[in-house]
Amino acid sequence: MKPLSSAETEFRLLDDGRLYLHIRHDVLHGVTPRMLVWWFQHLEGDIEIGGRRYPRYHVWHPIDHIAVRYARRCPDGSIGPGAQIHIREVFAGNPDYLVDIVTTIEKLDETGFVHGPYHLGVQLARLEYAFTPVAGGTFYENSLTFGPEQPLLRSLFNTLIRPRVYPDDKARAWLKHNVEEVGNFEFFLPELYAKEGGTN
Repeated sequence: MKPLSSAETEFRLLDDGRLYLHIRHDVLHGVTPRMLVWWFQHLEGDIEIGGRRYPRYHVWHPIDHIAVRYARRCPDGSIGPGAQIHIREVFAGNPDYLVDIVTTIEKLDETGFVHGPYHLGVQLARLEYAFTPVAGGTFYENSLTFGPEQPLLRSLFNTLIRPRVYPDDKARAWLKHNVEEVGNFEFFLPELYAKEGGTN
């Protein structure tokens, strides 16, 4: 998998106290924005490699990914804004860095992907991905902003909740995890899309 040094990463606290993580990935060679949209709409299922079947979510990151499913689809059965994904994963293979969330899709198109988990109607985090086509592939950039936007909740969350559920060491492990999983797209997505993208 690609090393953390293959990307430009940023870790900082915003003026309002929320945690902000940002990654400018190495170019994904042979991967197009259309492939990425298709991938996020087809996370469930298996991939055949060397005559054996593997969960495609595990292939995306063999160490950290546990399970994924669509908790809610759009009324027409598709995956797009309003749909929800249930994600279970650990960062750096460490059970202490477990993530088990249901996240709601706000945007999914060839310019990018936006989603985030909510609790009692409050968005706890926001993940934003941008896809830019470049010669030979896609420039992929993403960020994670952790903490509610509501000022009345923000201070309590930043001081009491975030250090327990998403401490700095877990956040830094996410940076490495994300560089690895995004970098892996080059090694399986073009072939998978060529095989399934036009028919599924």
